[in-house]
Parts: sequence; structure tokens; C-alpha cells
Amino acid sequence: MITKLAIAAGLATALSTAAFAQADLSGKVIGFSQIGSESGWRAAETSVTRSEAEARGVDLKFADAQQKQENQIKAIRGFIAQGVDAILMAPVVATGWDDVLAEAKEAEIPVVLLDRGIDAPEDLYLTSVASDQVLEGRVAGEWLVNEVGDEDCSVVELQGTVGSSPAINRKQGFEEGIASASNIKITQSQTGDFTRSKGKEVMEAFLKSSNGGADICAVYAHNDDMAVGAIQAIKDAGLKPGTDIKVVSIDGVPDIFTAIAAGEANATVELTPNMAGPALDALAAYWADGTEPEKFIITESKLYTAENDPQGEYDRRKGLGY
Repeated sequence: MITKLAIAAGLATALSTAAFAQADLSGKVIGFSQIGSESGWRAAETSVTRSEAEARGVDLKFADAQQKQENQIKAIRGFIAQGVDAILMAPVVATGWDDVLAEAKEAEIPVVLLDRGIDAPEDLYLTSVASDQVLEGRVAGEWLVNEVGDEDCSVVELQGTVGSSPAINRKQGFEEGIASASNIKITQSQTGDFTRSKGKEVMEAFLKSSNGGADICAVYAHNDDMAVGAIQAIKDAGLKPGTDIKVVSIDGVPDIFTAIAAGEANATVELTPNMAGPALDALAAYWADGTEPEKFIITESKLYTAENDPQGEYDRRKGLGY
């Protein structure tokens, strides 16, 4: 999966918002199994998906799995029973999907994965719309290498949900990004479950076990919400986030741009919340003439720092449902 995503990333072309609006799917009924609302980015993805569906005349059936795979499987079986035309799914974990996806295939209901990959036969889903999560982590790691130069740097890592593809891939990518720098080491790594509260809690523990934070050079968070929680923990410890401890994370949610503008975070790698646009385009082409989409449709992973107008980025994103 990781290798295929990396190869596909090099071949994928950018998809514009203007292109998204061209596909009219009036009358189609599509089920959307969302992981939950563990982060601002996830809320934005849900909001944008609903907007994209409404703009195209789609009747979107929404199901919130509340971070539980069993809830997603139940929702997908419910969609199959309803006879929906297609299913969009943001999978909570990477494994355990074969049976329910085989049921959807037998019912001739195409499934499109959003923003996360799975470990399952590729013929069980039509396509996967996602970022190159390994690249996201690598971009974050390479930024840190350039930022610290020859300085010794002990990094604490806030991982995403255990077993999820972003947690696996963003960890791998970051390790690849810092591999050339022997002066940078990940000294502690623990899941913050992609939530702000858990990110704060875990960062507090990291600080206590690291000489009050004096032994920490940087925190790498698998998403911005955990980073925002970590920033609060650093401030509560009497330190200056962004200065005493560098902060780099992934997603590009509005609050991280506020933190960057305030000098309390240093960098974020954008993950667009509009996975539905390319997904619905792929479904429209498939239904129109049987066109099989690329198996992996890759979105851009862009680095933002204080040099990229963080206040302006906040203003541009704040209305997207984060």
C-alpha cells in the first residue's frame, strides 16, 4: 500500500475545485461512513463532503462511527441493505474490511476510500482518495533536519490512533525524513489518538520525564489537534512552544495557523479536507461510461511555516467546518 501510494503520488495530477463542480450526480444516493469527529480536520472533511454532495444533487446518507470499526461495519451493511448507489468510507483502521467490502461488491455497490488506506484486496474497492501519508511525514522530518542543522535534537512523537494508516505511514515518513541526520533522535513516542485532549495529556507526561522539557528539542505530532494540545502543555510547564520546543505537525487546520502566527508552532503539512470532490468525480466517470479510475488518487502535501502568511491561511480556512 505504502509503495503504491508513493508511486501514484508521482503520477497524480492536481484536481481543482472547479473540476469538482462539473460532475452532476442528481438522484444518486451515497452512503458516507465517517470515522467520527476526533479532530478539527475530520469535522472539516465531513462538512466539505456534505457540501460537495449537495452541490451535485447527491442524497448523502451519513453515519458517524465514533472511532469504532464495528460501528463502521454495521453502517456499511446498513447502506448495502438500503441499496445505496455507492459508499464513501474513511476507515478507522487498516485491517478487518474484507468481509463487509466483499458484501458490497456482491451487491454491485462501488466503495471509495477517503483519506486512509486499508489492507485488503484492491478489487474490493473502486479507488482510494488520499494524501501520500508517508510523504507528509517525510516533509515534516526534512523540515526539522533543515531547521536544527547540526544541533543535537531529541524529538518526542505524538502518534495517531494505533493501527490506523495515517499513524503507521506518518511515523514511517518522519523517520525517513530524519534518517540522514544522526543528531536527531526520537526519544519518546506514544499515541495521542489524534485528539487535542490526549495530545495535551501525553505531552505533559513527556515533559515530566524529560527534565521538565529541558531535554526536548521538538515535538512531532501526527495531526495538528494533538500539536495544539501539546502547545498548551508546554505553556503550562512554563516553556515557550515554538522557541524552547519546536512544534511540527500535519493537517493544516485553522488553529495551527493561529499558533504559527503567534510563534507557538513552527510548521504544518497540509492535508486537504476535500477528498469527496475527486471521489465523486471518479464515481461520475465510472457511472457515465464504465471508466475505471486510478486505484490511488493522491492529493498534494504542502509545507506551511511562518513565511506562508499563517493569519491569511487561518482566515481562508475558518469557514470550512473545522
